[in-house]
Amino acid sequence: MTCVSFPRSMGRSQDEGGDMDTAYALGPQAALEDTEREILAFERQWWKYGGAKETAIRDLFGMSATRYYQVLNSLIDTEAALAADPMLVKRLRRLRDARQRERSGRRLGAH
Repeated sequence: MTCVSFPRSMGRSQDEGGDMDTAYALGPQAALEDTEREILAFERQWWKYGGAKETAIRDLFGMSATRYYQVLNSLIDTEAALAADPMLVKRLRRLRDARQRERSGRRLGAH
């Protein structure tokens, strides 16, 4: 797989780009950019790649792990991602929420 650039839909207003209603009419996958679909596919099966996940992220997407997780977190908050793969997106949201609660508990002194 070649390196891909940052998804154009991230941070894009509804006035830019295509008509989202048309994209949804074509199906949830059509509402996502290629990179967004590739990220969701990677999260579904990242364990299949040898070595560290961070290395696979850099090799597949050409971005740092930090940037990847920023993009992923924005992506899983979109309705298009939820429509495209509801089980995966809900699982990733639950994991993110659990990590945030754990960090908040540590900051407040709870164990």
